[in-house]
Amino acid sequence: MPSVLLSRIGRARKRQLVDIGKGGARDALQVLANGGVATACAVVWAFNHNIHWTLAFAGAYAASTADTWATEIGTLASGPPRSILTWRPLGTGMSGGVTTRGTLAEVAGALWIGIIAPPAVVIAYLYGSFDFGWSFAYAGGAHVLAHMVTIFGAAVFAGGIVGATVDSLLGATLQELRRCDFCDRTCETNPHTCGNPTRLVRGLPGISNDAVNLAATLTGAIVAPLLYLWLISF
Repeated sequence: MPSVLLSRIGRARKRQLVDIGKGGARDALQVLANGGVATACAVVWAFNHNIHWTLAFAGAYAASTADTWATEIGTLASGPPRSILTWRPLGTGMSGGVTTRGTLAEVAGALWIGIIAPPAVVIAYLYGSFDFGWSFAYAGGAHVLAHMVTIFGAAVFAGGIVGATVDSLLGATLQELRRCDFCDRTCETNPHTCGNPTRLVRGLPGISNDAVNLAATLTGAIVAPLLYLWLISF
């Protein structure tokens, strides 16, 4: 819901971003890229109630939310974004660009999922028939359970941040950057919105914004459970 609300802020200005490859309503590929990994983790969890799949789901969702919030807020920044690698100015909304507002929104998005995910797991543990491996923590008292919940939230938050950062790095390197010679503009689409074909000037053919988003959510799904396992060992 927060992501939907953010998408409606500055809608008129966002409609003017004709060069990016992620404008307008989400199509099937965008939905798959942003939610496919989390959905797969949820399906696996249905057959294997292991907390690591819960962490993977939340990590993927945190990465997607962080990236979405960063994009929705970052495109409204007064100044141009800068490349995460070279710090050179980029066109508004172009992949690989970062802004102060967008970065703060990214942190807020990952933190939001990191905050709401642990209580949901606790409720599922207390009122469901699922043992997430927290039996010893619950038996040890509220402070032990609180410690486990904090680790869970931190791991999800970190997964979201790392995933969103990977999104920006891939967007600045491997993702297709194209140029419309007719309009003399760089863009992320082929053809350009003017209808003319574009040529590849950077990145790998076929690596679109959807592919980058899929990699970002997969990163979040991997980082969250691994970090949880590392933190819980102390």
